[in-house]
Amino acid sequence: MADETAHRTGSKSPTEPGSSPPGNEAPLEAGDNAADDDSAFGSEPTSSTTSITSSILEYRTVHGRRYHSDRGDATYWAPNDEQQNESMDINHHQLTLVLGGKLYLSPLKQDIQRVLDIGTGTGIWAIDFADEFPTAEVTGTDISVIQPQWVPPNLKFEIEDCTQTWTFDENSIDYVHMRYLIGSIKDWPALMKEAFRVCKPGGYVESYEGSPDMESDDDTVPKDSAMADWGPIFKEAGAKISRPFTILHEDLARKAMEEAGFVDIESRDFKAPVGAWPKDKNMREIGQFAQAALEQDIEGYVLGVAGLARGWSKDEVAVYCAKLRQEIRSLKQHAYYRIRVVYGRKPEDVA
Repeated sequence: MADETAHRTGSKSPTEPGSSPPGNEAPLEAGDNAADDDSAFGSEPTSSTTSITSSILEYRTVHGRRYHSDRGDATYWAPNDEQQNESMDINHHQLTLVLGGKLYLSPLKQDIQRVLDIGTGTGIWAIDFADEFPTAEVTGTDISVIQPQWVPPNLKFEIEDCTQTWTFDENSIDYVHMRYLIGSIKDWPALMKEAFRVCKPGGYVESYEGSPDMESDDDTVPKDSAMADWGPIFKEAGAKISRPFTILHEDLARKAMEEAGFVDIESRDFKAPVGAWPKDKNMREIGQFAQAALEQDIEGYVLGVAGLARGWSKDEVAVYCAKLRQEIRSLKQHAYYRIRVVYGRKPEDVA
């Protein structure tokens, strides 16, 4: 499991399965064989209930990449084509490794009935959760129709914009899961108020967000490197579209949960390495999958945000991505980024 730090708001610690013990923020150590790059990841690269208009099904093409329609308020900064979707699926596996093989940290009951996955993307988390809880009814929602048709019988996908009023009834959901909404939410308090509304009393909401900043514990990420510039590019773009990439820095998910009325709020911070440089075997595997996810579609991550933040052309993005790819493969820059998991419970005495 990745290095972690725990924070909490509330009076008692959960003891049921699914919770994660507190860890530490120990520096990540590079391996002695960091110069030997034998990584396999070094090569180049349904049903719908809608709360929005039919324009959400329209796509646009920018620099040869497919993006969600920019009509209305529903938007996402990354492409939604196959190349990006494969990267998202690799990210899912990497995050599962970060969590020590878990799909959730909330203290969920094994007889959980109704589960909602907000921003389901390719649906891979919802599929895995539905397999693990075959008696639960799992629903994944997203603005892009990119989910597979063959899924577990207890899973369905619906088209919905989570920034508008959700179509789900009050007090109807046992567990609301959301992750990597970074750069797509203008109003985090409004989002969590909707989660609170649909949660059953005693139900949980759980949020996963990453920091765009690539850091190091040994000063091996130079200020003039592509890695060091990764975070600023995203944060500048987020500021221009009023959809922040600073979820961790401002602790927005936790603050929004508190404002919505959730209690017993817990948070876990994890360090996720980028590349195969860590000495620890588990951390090295996490880093390899982070590298694989990036190399699958570095350009897709950068194209839209760099255009917004810096006005970069496609060629300028290509030059930046080539430099970043070289830095990741060199194993000399011991970079990691932070992931924060925050979950909270809706009080039982709320009708």
